[in-house]
Amino acid sequence: MKLYAGNDLHSNNNFWGIIDETGKRIFYKKLPNSPEKILSTLEPFKPDLANIAVESTYNWYWIVDLLMDQGYTVHLANPAAMKKYSGIKYSDDKHDAFWLAEMSRLGILPQGYIYPKEERPTRDLCRKRLQLVDMRTAIILSLKSLIARNIGQRISAENIKKLSQEDITEMLSGHEDLMLRAAMDKVAIDNFSGQIKFVESSLKRKIKSNTTYVNLMTMPGIGPILSLTILLETGPVERFKQVGNYASYCRKVDSKWTSNNKNKGKGNTKNGNRYLAWAFSEAAEHARMCNQQAKRFFEKKMSKTNRMIAHGALAHKMSRAAYFIMRDNVPFEPKKMFS
Repeated sequence: MKLYAGNDLHSNNNFWGIIDETGKRIFYKKLPNSPEKILSTLEPFKPDLANIAVESTYNWYWIVDLLMDQGYTVHLANPAAMKKYSGIKYSDDKHDAFWLAEMSRLGILPQGYIYPKEERPTRDLCRKRLQLVDMRTAIILSLKSLIARNIGQRISAENIKKLSQEDITEMLSGHEDLMLRAAMDKVAIDNFSGQIKFVESSLKRKIKSNTTYVNLMTMPGIGPILSLTILLETGPVERFKQVGNYASYCRKVDSKWTSNNKNKGKGNTKNGNRYLAWAFSEAAEHARMCNQQAKRFFEKKMSKTNRMIAHGALAHKMSRAAYFIMRDNVPFEPKKMFS
């Protein structure tokens, strides 16, 4: 008889629920996050376990890898797409585990993608670069505001990065506390810049021979970092059956509900990959500034709607073009995108 397991994973423990093919509950237990405890507990059920459903929490890597390495069939449950009966009065870890198992048994479990174990470190390193850039940007804006507030001088973010300690001392001369704070900001900015360059160099070495990476850079507005982000965050493009599925995953399609031509609300606008959403938004902004066809498309859309909708339309078009470039492993063709 086939068995189905559900695992409700937390930071320091996990709850298991196992049912048979009729839906009967045959086992449940709370376990510590110990590989040895988990494997020994599952061992008696292993021959009959059809699959295990693990909720996609922030810390799913280790348990999914553990189970797959032991030969278990694992499904990663997408919590954003799961719904329980809205009239339910009580729910806890036990109910959640059994609900995962039940959806798996019925074949209605919304599944997330299990990114290949070997490729995850490179993707996570790319994400770390973006985090470093965000942290550096926050400090740059803080220093920019301090200078504008105290001496009335406006300096672009790019020029802030080029300032030397001597420049800061000269600008804020006579303001000892301000000089100290600005000097600390500058040290932090330079430190982050060094780390960002180091990460970029490491990533480029790992990926430079990839033809898809090179082909993505033939698109307007996409350079080495955006190409790298798109490639790593997409993973195998074959997992998206149609271009629309990919554009939706990139958060570049409308999220609204209508009935009889009337607006009935919105769906989950955050469903998808936020890193790809950022990458194509950045690409669209760069493309309209450096490519005449992209600029004309943007301006034509903006004349009929507004700036944000025009920007979104260009980003959506770029996500579709990137899909075909990755799927067919070909360089960018302007006529196909802007015809």
